[in-house]
Amino acid sequence: MNKNAIKKFAIDARNKLIASVTDKAGMLGITSDNCSEAITKGADFEVYKTAAGTELTLNKKQCEQRRKLVDQINARGFEAVVEEVAYTWFNRICAIRFMEVNDYMYPVRVRVLSSEKEGKNEPDVVTMAPDIDWNFTDKEREEIIDAKMNNRLDDLFRMLFIKQCNLFHEVLPGLFEETEDYTEMLLNISFTNEDDVIRMLVDGIDEKDFNIATVDEDGKAAGQVEIIGWLYQYYNTEPKNKAFAKKTKITKEEVPAVTQLFTPDWIVRYMVENSLGRMWVEGHPDDELKSKWKYYLDEAEQEESVQQELNKIKAEYATLKPEDIKLIDPCMGSGHILVYAFDVFMQIYENAGWSQRDAAQSIIQNNIYGLDIDDRAAQLSYFAVLMKARQYDRRILTRGIEPNVYAVQESNGINRGQLKYFGAGLTDAEKNVAVSQMEGLLNTLNDAKEYGSLLNVEDYDWELLEKFVENTDTESQISFDTYGLDETAELLKRLIRIGKIMAQKYEVVATNPPYAGTSNLSAKVNNFVKKNYPDSKADLFAVFIERCGEMLKKNGYQAMITQHSWMFLSSFEKLRVKLQQQMIVNMAHLGARAFEEIGGEVVQTTSFVLQKNHIMNYIGVYCRLVEPNSQQGKEEMFLCANERYIENQNNFSKIPGYQIAYWVSGKMLGWFDEKYLYSRIATAKAGLSTTNNALFLRLWFEVSIDSIGFEYMTLEQTSDKEYRFIPEPKGGSFRKWYGNLDYVVDWYDNGRDIRKAAEGASGGRIVGSEYYFKEGLTWSDITSGGNLSVRYLPKGMIFNSSAPSAFMHNRKYLAYVLGFMNSIVAKTYLLFLAPSYHFNAGPIERLPLVYSANNQVDKLVDASINLSKKDWDSFETSWDFKSHPLISVISQNRALFDDTTDIDLAECYTCWENECNERFNQLKANEEELNRIFIDIYGLQDELSPEVEDKDVTVRKADLQRDIKSLISYAVGCMFGRYSLNKEGLAYAGGEWDESIYSAFVPDRDNIIPICDEEYFSDDIVSRFCEWVKIVYGEKSLETNLDFIAKALGNKGNTSREVIRNYFLNDFFKDHCNTYSVTGSGKRPIYWLFDSGKQNGFKALIYMHRYDADTVGRVRTDYLHRAQKYVETAMQSAQYTIDNAASASEKSKATKAVTKYTKQLAEMKIYDEAIAHVANQRIKIDLDDGVKVNYAKLQGVEVAQEGKKALKVDLLAKI
Repeated sequence: MNKNAIKKFAIDARNKLIASVTDKAGMLGITSDNCSEAITKGADFEVYKTAAGTELTLNKKQCEQRRKLVDQINARGFEAVVEEVAYTWFNRICAIRFMEVNDYMYPVRVRVLSSEKEGKNEPDVVTMAPDIDWNFTDKEREEIIDAKMNNRLDDLFRMLFIKQCNLFHEVLPGLFEETEDYTEMLLNISFTNEDDVIRMLVDGIDEKDFNIATVDEDGKAAGQVEIIGWLYQYYNTEPKNKAFAKKTKITKEEVPAVTQLFTPDWIVRYMVENSLGRMWVEGHPDDELKSKWKYYLDEAEQEESVQQELNKIKAEYATLKPEDIKLIDPCMGSGHILVYAFDVFMQIYENAGWSQRDAAQSIIQNNIYGLDIDDRAAQLSYFAVLMKARQYDRRILTRGIEPNVYAVQESNGINRGQLKYFGAGLTDAEKNVAVSQMEGLLNTLNDAKEYGSLLNVEDYDWELLEKFVENTDTESQISFDTYGLDETAELLKRLIRIGKIMAQKYEVVATNPPYAGTSNLSAKVNNFVKKNYPDSKADLFAVFIERCGEMLKKNGYQAMITQHSWMFLSSFEKLRVKLQQQMIVNMAHLGARAFEEIGGEVVQTTSFVLQKNHIMNYIGVYCRLVEPNSQQGKEEMFLCANERYIENQNNFSKIPGYQIAYWVSGKMLGWFDEKYLYSRIATAKAGLSTTNNALFLRLWFEVSIDSIGFEYMTLEQTSDKEYRFIPEPKGGSFRKWYGNLDYVVDWYDNGRDIRKAAEGASGGRIVGSEYYFKEGLTWSDITSGGNLSVRYLPKGMIFNSSAPSAFMHNRKYLAYVLGFMNSIVAKTYLLFLAPSYHFNAGPIERLPLVYSANNQVDKLVDASINLSKKDWDSFETSWDFKSHPLISVISQNRALFDDTTDIDLAECYTCWENECNERFNQLKANEEELNRIFIDIYGLQDELSPEVEDKDVTVRKADLQRDIKSLISYAVGCMFGRYSLNKEGLAYAGGEWDESIYSAFVPDRDNIIPICDEEYFSDDIVSRFCEWVKIVYGEKSLETNLDFIAKALGNKGNTSREVIRNYFLNDFFKDHCNTYSVTGSGKRPIYWLFDSGKQNGFKALIYMHRYDADTVGRVRTDYLHRAQKYVETAMQSAQYTIDNAASASEKSKATKAVTKYTKQLAEMKIYDEAIAHVANQRIKIDLDDGVKVNYAKLQGVEVAQEGKKALKVDLLAKI
């Protein structure tokens, strides 16, 4: 099945149909803004002005259709009605295509959309009309002949298509309602237009994908009713994306599109075979029948007492006849589960001696039930079930048997005042009961589209209610009140049928419920689930786990596929406790990527079968399929019987939180004991939530270093108002032992402003403040890949809510707990304690912590912290950074670098590379030894391996290009005075400037360093860089070192200096932005690039910490204007060459130069106007406001243009 083709067609067809319906509505004088009134009215006609301004005359019938259309638009809105008409015709077109391919057409087997003759575009119905046995009227025959004679073939095709739909109404009324309504007026289709829906369908999707006789290479049915489901899912693609994008609550109209997810075929088979199939073969053992079910799982061997109880249940199953077993899918979508259930029911009936024809009728009438909130889904389920029945009974469509599949309908529009006219023939007592029950049903179904099959309908006297609405008594009371009574009767009959299905109990419930966090749904749904399903209220799939259990009879089977979070998350703990009263018969734990349409880790699922009974010590079968990364891989693992576990359900109660950790060994479970509680040794806490991170958080390097209180050790000390910011760990990327110290938080005057903002604010909480500034451990709340990485938390910090932290009851535990939390043992426990990769304090405190005083652990952990800190501090984004490692290696290796005038940078890099490798290998060895120790402590030698993969070692190896670029960054820092070759660490990052610390290399005097494509200025950045390299590594090795740097950079250029210049021009600022950013923070450059534009006319760097109100003015007058003059002079020189060049190559080169200079000067002219405007304002910045606020002050400057809209110019390069 070519799903790409199916998806393309469904999406394109929806857009095409909506556009077509909208156009047709416009031709009726109806637009999204207005429904025009008739400009002329007659006895049997009306005239309307179309959207195009022309006039249209409608006959009496058409006028009535248009009035109904207008009523619907007024009630529901233009867009909703257009969408409904579009999908109605989409469903019918697809259904006809399916039936014509499979030769199911009625009443005559003739193709309507295509031709049996290959290569013929004209549908057979157009060719053969009027010689088709469709009971054409004389008028219809005349219209057919006239259309053919005048070559109006598309008009003929539309007429015949509608005729076929009306004929299908006789046998498929649930899908082909009478088209003598407004939907017929809005249909516009063509078979001659290659871009129309019909040709898109016939030409775009291979016919074999519709043909139920098609088989694939394995002999498995490839063309099946399943295609209807894929068409439905893909049709919803754009509405789904639109609903997600709008960032507001999901409405009841949007829920079907947002939650539609077509269940993979093998999972459907697993669910049905292990619920419906199991119920039958347990009561009617038959190995031959069971062997047909590829995904059936035999029951685990049970204790004798358990088996005795199971035998009693099987004895009950033995009394069941095929027609006794009722199965419902309460979230049926397009009917995939119901269709396969039909096949299994057919096998059961045949096993019981029934013929296929009789069985097909009985299955529809007695066995299969379905509900959904989506009308279009119900239409497709209805069609799919009947098409499946048609495979077994050729005359099923003419037997008048209706499937028990419905869209839940609302009672809101029912005229309850008319109930008094019903019940003719009933006694007064019966009528009173019927009215009372009908009122109750109508109350329950009020706003039913919001809740769907979650509604619990009372089991009323349905036979009485059916009699009640069957007969009315209006003979003596004909009045305005009785208008529309027949319509009310039909609506009531429909609600009774739906209510009966919702109220009755079933032997089997099988479904794939919607996955939707209830917080994203309407207030009505939220309140409903909080009131009725408080233990599962977080997500609809969990609510349906409870609801499906309510729909079951005792000992019935419940088969579902849901997200797997209910098995683990604390928010579903009460649900898990409740489910302990049912038996988990088996489970296919799928994890991520079980649906081929969904990539990534977002939707992680499990499919399972429950039995509504509880037998102590029942053992279930669990298939762990989380490792394969594809739908096919999971199916193959299931069939190979790999990773299968049998587990006593009672063992789950031993785990804090009742997690369904079926794969965990008895040894691991044995450590869940009060004496090994994590909380005996440490307390895990969530941290500060600021209410507004953009306002209160900064990256430490943005602000003045003098504003950061690194010395505070208690909360009380912060009341001295000396420092505004406090270091704040905020999680970050996967990194163990030490690091990710990037942020500071505005805690001026003991957090005065944050405390005020947090008062009554949602999401703003001062949490765990008694632990602020204390030594502990910290980690990232959420990580990708599910690996916890814990780091040492030094004193003097306030931990963030994104970085939960743990604090020891005694400091002697700190190293031991850190070693344990970073071990393979803790990781293995967290696979089920925190499977959603959300490491808040809850799952951490559930870890069983076996403390065994061990000096070796303490030594290894301390060494690992030191190794990680050394790595972290080797880069300038650490506040403890001292010097660049390619410089510090010189003093560490004096014997190698004895001649300071001739230091080879390549040798420096080799030393650094060796240091990195040694650190990496040592840390890896430490981690493996720690794993070994904790594996021994927990006795898990047979289950876990101590090896650590290189990718999980979180110190960096040397990287030539990265490290040379960081050396250049350090050099730029020296040019600006951020660093000094005479002083370790920061030399200047705000505060008082001290010239005395810069004797070795003097920073730029005016804080402006130009970057030009040619060397125009004495403080040109390339010149200054070369000077810096000469001072650091010596004059003798300058050219060798420049060559080494250029080669590492890999930029274009004929000489080393050209390569370096191109790097500064094109890549330096981009790299700087990437360096000075943290995931989630955005780019926070501290060196700002004044940039005139793409022509590289003018570029200059400044250091934000040295910015003052005159900086912009100096950039303009001292650099931009001089650069303009330099370019003008260069252009004059190039022009002279053109005029006097002897060779063509010289002339060509000079011509290119003139073109370049011309563009640069034009760019600089506009830039000058913008920079002049800002320079005159003498804008000041406050470092404590951070980069984003201050950077924006120099952006979006408007420059007036004569006769044109003002041009917005950014003075700085965009970040």
